[in-house]
Amino acid sequence: MIVILFTILIIYVLFISALIFGFSKIKREKIENSLPKTTFTIVVPFRNEAGNLHKLLHSFSLLNYPKELLEVILVDDESEDEFRILDSARSDINITIIKNIRKSNSPKKDAIKTAIEIANHDWIITTDADCLVQKDWLLSIDNYIQNTNVKMVASGVTYLPKKGFLHAFQMLDFLSLQGATIGSFGIGKPFMCNGANFAYSKVFFQDLNGFKGNENVASGDDVFLLQKAVLKAPKSVGFLYDSKSIVATQTANTWKELFMQRVRWAAKSTGYSSNFGKLLALLVFATNLSWVLGFGFWALGTLDQNYFMLFIGSKFLIDLVLLLKAAHLFKTKLQWVLASSLLYPFFSSSVALYSLFGKYEWKDRTFKK
Repeated sequence: MIVILFTILIIYVLFISALIFGFSKIKREKIENSLPKTTFTIVVPFRNEAGNLHKLLHSFSLLNYPKELLEVILVDDESEDEFRILDSARSDINITIIKNIRKSNSPKKDAIKTAIEIANHDWIITTDADCLVQKDWLLSIDNYIQNTNVKMVASGVTYLPKKGFLHAFQMLDFLSLQGATIGSFGIGKPFMCNGANFAYSKVFFQDLNGFKGNENVASGDDVFLLQKAVLKAPKSVGFLYDSKSIVATQTANTWKELFMQRVRWAAKSTGYSSNFGKLLALLVFATNLSWVLGFGFWALGTLDQNYFMLFIGSKFLIDLVLLLKAAHLFKTKLQWVLASSLLYPFFSSSVALYSLFGKYEWKDRTFKK
């Protein structure tokens, strides 16, 4: 038992150390005084998000970017509430609302594809209805595109600040995902990104045959497309490390909502085309499950306390290093770290196991794995 536990731990430490090293290799970008050139179509799929959409559109109205170089397409996926664009939100931005055309098991992929078919501009950038963007968001992405000539750009996402343990727990979990994302780009093994802040050339999307091949998975409009791009043209994909490009989103309001969200995210891992991504997902699951089993054996008196403390202490410290690096970029304070680290293995293991066999809820709908 001890040999298995520490073999898993050593491999885990090596992988997380590699991600920490990769994170350190990513260079921070700075906005230069170059003339904006990239034309963007901002795509926002939504369902029952009337309240959040007004806030998002207001943040769009404050963008420090030539309005003639951008348009917004809102894709309504059978919303049951009523949403109307306020005149004050337009601010000379071309905003269009269209109905989603469903063709697959994935409402969000269908929504993005529906928007791309009528998009007028060269670059597609997706975000979510419950997000807020910064005024230099597009300026930062345009600057990165001009400096690197990439065809696909992933960038950072954080949570809007809230109080309480539930929010702190989500923030730590999310920071670990963002840290792993950035670290994987740094070592040349990108496998994960976030569709709330994801941009790509429309021509490149078409060259990749869009979402073809994973329409059966309800989510994954971001990671599957990224992994296809990495297989086809790895040098065309980049991560924008700039605090001005970060998008903020909402945390889940209940533990059930959080659990279902994480199940939806975990359900994508079995469809990864990235071997590194698959291996890391399996390793994280094995390490957290080992933590839970180790706790059980310790509680039963069959595992020496010193070995168990060494195991959880080593995992805690290596995770903390990655969390601190991510927290520095996102200018976030770490709260409830110890309590969250004790709960997380149980939560994560439950999510992983449930995602293999259960259904999950998303936008008032139920999806099978």
